[in-house]
Amino acid sequence: MNLSDQLHHIAKVLASKPAYYFMDQSSTYAELDGAVTKFASGLEKLGVKKGDHIALLLGNSPYFVISLYGALRLGAKVIPINPIYTPDEIGYILKNGDVKVVVALDLLLPLAEKMHHNLPDVEQYIVCETPQGQQAGTDVTILSVFPKLKPFTEVVATGDPSFAGPDLQEEDVAVILYTSGTTGKPKGAMLTHKNLYRNAKDSGDYLRINEDDRVITTLPMFHVFCLTVALNAPLMNGATILIDPKFSPKEIFRLARKYQPTVFAGVPTMYNFLLQYEEGNPDDLKSLRLCISGGASMPVALLKSFENKFNVLLSEGYGLSEASPVTCFNPLDRPRKPGSIGQSIMNVENKVVNELGEEVPVGEVGELIVRGPNVMKGYYKMPEDTAVTIRDGWLYTGDLARMDEEDYFYIVDRKKDMILVGGYNVYPREVEEVLYNHPDVVEVAVVGIPDPNLGEAVKCYVVSKNQQLTEKDLFEYCSEHLAKYKIPSAIVFLEELPKNTTGKILRRALKNQEVASSR
Repeated sequence: MNLSDQLHHIAKVLASKPAYYFMDQSSTYAELDGAVTKFASGLEKLGVKKGDHIALLLGNSPYFVISLYGALRLGAKVIPINPIYTPDEIGYILKNGDVKVVVALDLLLPLAEKMHHNLPDVEQYIVCETPQGQQAGTDVTILSVFPKLKPFTEVVATGDPSFAGPDLQEEDVAVILYTSGTTGKPKGAMLTHKNLYRNAKDSGDYLRINEDDRVITTLPMFHVFCLTVALNAPLMNGATILIDPKFSPKEIFRLARKYQPTVFAGVPTMYNFLLQYEEGNPDDLKSLRLCISGGASMPVALLKSFENKFNVLLSEGYGLSEASPVTCFNPLDRPRKPGSIGQSIMNVENKVVNELGEEVPVGEVGELIVRGPNVMKGYYKMPEDTAVTIRDGWLYTGDLARMDEEDYFYIVDRKKDMILVGGYNVYPREVEEVLYNHPDVVEVAVVGIPDPNLGEAVKCYVVSKNQQLTEKDLFEYCSEHLAKYKIPSAIVFLEELPKNTTGKILRRALKNQEVASSR
């Protein structure tokens, strides 16, 4: 079984049931499955074959759902990309990922025009029309100038509704998720059909998601947390998803009042915004049976305040892209422990080990490693990195953790030096590489600092050879080369950076300085 086959099965059993609501318009499972089939057939008519790579530059919308499942039904490999990435960031992934087809919003047409000369291997750009694009004057008639473009509606319209697709093997790669690496360049985690289906099924079963559930899908669909927990798991179990294009407390409460959702999944920042929203009425969320938190550690004070105000269970879990992503969740049938990421979900093993890979005693801190049908096949075109990360069938997460006597896990520290901005991973080296390309920058070190709204923010320490260089100059430079959430919130100029005896810059010393100054 795989995601595409299960969707087709659900569409037969629950043909007339709403699969999703978007902008207050619904689509049944039969309609969704039909659109998926026709899109898969339309792709084949464009020359797309099983194994080809398709990138999705899309926000939360039916376009994403249909494109994802349509490409999977054809046996193509899907590469979801954050549409707010800069041209440099998008271009790297498209090249490294050997992308043949790009499905993108019409708002990104100017970007496609600018980039397509440098991406000769991209054969087609499938354009999804939006009201915002039409208001902005984005004209799909540019086809005559840019012949690689095809409207999404045309691709679906040309598809054969009886298209069956090729046979899919469970070990075939289905999705490649690019996650930032410590080298500063993103790494593509290859997730198989088995990885995605099993994690969606096991997560859904663990959280008891069923056809009576209505799940608010406001997390970004291109992010693995949403992909499995708020998209695949609900659809695999016949639930209805309430697609929210962009998170805002006002819209969440409106959706809650109108559709009576039963499940909400979000990162801690979202819960903080909902808690602080002055017009948020606790009665509006009374239909929720479960709130799910992931993507970053949930402060215990925030968890308790949210539960007390809205009288709803908030369950924290843990995952990572390389594990499809879920490995742990706080159980629903046993005591929930605030501050814990919970216990291993079914069919997944977690354990804490020392540097030799030996399991440490209960209560001791070590590295969290994971084994199960959800663990990735490896990193795309990076066998050395794969060998370091997956050893003897175990995925080494790089996160420090401990386990208590009841098999509940606790994350003690995040991946070394990683910064979590609103649930998104930002690696210091990635920002540093950009700043090192500035002609006036001699040295740079990046650390995370506390942020009341986003959890953490990026702060840079810079040594410059040009006394006239200003913070504004570097902010503008970063905005040209980094996605918005990666841009530093503060830049400090120093005469020199702290180093050890070998000359290595000590980020930890700067981090400790930030912690001390915040007390």
